Amino acid sequence: MARSLRKNTFVSNDLLSRIDDLNMNNEKKIIVTWSRRSAIVPAMIGHTIAIHNGKLHLPVFITNRMINHKLGEFVPTSIFQGHAKKDKKSKKSKKK
Repeated sequence: MARSLRKNTFVSNDLLSRIDDLNMNNEKKIIVTWSRRSAIVPAMIGHTIAIHNGKLHLPVFITNRMINHKLGEFVPTSIFQGHAKKDKKSKKSKKK
């Protein structure tokens, strides 16, 4: 279910305050966050945010086209390694 339109988009207070501090001082630093559910707002444009994927913090540069998306959409949590080469369960046995 989507968030109500009468509410604003969710952004972590800690994340938003750190971005506001960087904007006030005209600094560009990598911001580390675990908040994957936070939405991207226009104040974040031009910053690099390292988002946690469950194992590592992966840096993502925020651009104009990312507004109103969630931070977690840009960092996948798992990597598909491929199917097993010799998997006997998935192959059908042919009887002659």
